[in-house]
Amino acid sequence: MAEGQNQSGKAQNGNGQEQDLNQLLKVRREKLAALQEAGKDPFQITKYDVTHHSADIKENFEEFEGKSVRIAGRIMSKRVMGKASFCNIQDLPGDIQAYVARDSVGEEPYADFKKMDVGDIVGLEGEVFKTKTGEISVHAAKIVLLSKSLQILPEKFHGLTNTDVRYRQRYTDLIMNREVKDTFVKRSRIISAIRRYLEEQGFLEVETPMLVSNAGGAAARPFETHYNSLDEDVKLRISLELYLKRLIVGGLERVFEIGRVFRNEGLDTRHNPEFTLMELYQAYTDYHGMMDLTENMFRYVANEVCGTTLIPYAEEMIDLGKPFERLTMVDAVKKYTGVDFDQIPDTEAAKKLADEKGVHYEARHRKGDILNLFFEEFVEEHLIQPTFLMDHPVEVSPLTKRKPDKPDYVERFELFIYGREMCNAYSELNDPIDQRQRFEEQEKQFAQGNEEANHTDEDFLNALEVGMPPTGGIGYGIDRLVMLLTNSPAIRDVIFFPTMRQLD
Repeated sequence: MAEGQNQSGKAQNGNGQEQDLNQLLKVRREKLAALQEAGKDPFQITKYDVTHHSADIKENFEEFEGKSVRIAGRIMSKRVMGKASFCNIQDLPGDIQAYVARDSVGEEPYADFKKMDVGDIVGLEGEVFKTKTGEISVHAAKIVLLSKSLQILPEKFHGLTNTDVRYRQRYTDLIMNREVKDTFVKRSRIISAIRRYLEEQGFLEVETPMLVSNAGGAAARPFETHYNSLDEDVKLRISLELYLKRLIVGGLERVFEIGRVFRNEGLDTRHNPEFTLMELYQAYTDYHGMMDLTENMFRYVANEVCGTTLIPYAEEMIDLGKPFERLTMVDAVKKYTGVDFDQIPDTEAAKKLADEKGVHYEARHRKGDILNLFFEEFVEEHLIQPTFLMDHPVEVSPLTKRKPDKPDYVERFELFIYGREMCNAYSELNDPIDQRQRFEEQEKQFAQGNEEANHTDEDFLNALEVGMPPTGGIGYGIDRLVMLLTNSPAIRDVIFFPTMRQLD
């Protein structure tokens, strides 16, 4: 058995005796130097023609039995037994056993194979067969070292379990933890399914700027940088909204974008400062149309990727097949607290009620803000099954169309699953006069200390004055959807390289 690094940072040999890790690393470099001196430098090899992967062979053994295949991958284990040996080779979809015998590959290649280490990447050609114990394997006729691993992989039986190391060294995490690779393969399939669904609905995929002078469209603090060529301060986008709406003004009618956005905020199980957002906008519909699209899209993606609309998450079974519940924010707060905000006359009364209930608020907050705080404090955690939370107060929705019959509220919804916001949608505000007034109110809030307030975007206002049709729009947190469909507890588990504090 080749050596492996255990959780203490030491390494073990086949007898279980700890060896100095630096010595083992030194031995690997010496092996590489010997190969190079003998004219067998693996890093000089530029390609290897792979014909099949492990899963193809194992799933279709009857078709492959007795046939020659060429596979490539990383040696994950190795048993040397005199004139014949076994190793396990891992590739993208799985792994497969290889039988390497001196009489089959030749004396010199077999001697080279015996010196190979766990972690080395090899190419192997041979016939598919079953061992006496029934394990599907490849009987090697040729084996070649394609890349020499100069590091020690984590020891097999302990694996890589330290989450900090896993996130910092995702490449090692992907090698050692099969379920991690499966999660990220599924992530790719989820995004592909979303694209297929939207394209079938007539949406165009577009791209908009990441560096912007005015980072609007969401309540968040932006990252700031400097554009040297123009000698201008710019920001990384926090949203995709305002540029996509400009395209609706331009007549594109149905557009979507999947891209990274950047918010200068904290890190926790649901937040990473850099994350993947999808926004879409559809002319001539409203937030009810966005609810229908969302419900249908979530079902489509779940069926495509998971094969079912019953999704296990943590201790719950999430049912995406049933109609999603639709609940106004006022009714939700009333349901879980007994407080009817329709009966609260003004901001002063709302603040008094907040004091009684122990809900913290700021001096600038008004009645609508406090309703939203009540929702966050008392309701969110209860929304386990898919629920459209509708009709937010205008104070927390600066880009949303008011409800004609209830102008203190807007045509907006958020989808909650397992107590988490999965998306945010509006009947988009297309009245440039109202929009300017909303921006002015946001500027006042910024002056009062709200660093997440939007700033006035004159070019966007000009676009609205050119004329934007009635439009429904929505933003989805792609990472949270991936968390749901892969049963992942933290956002870092579904981002290849999450934000981490520098070690030095």
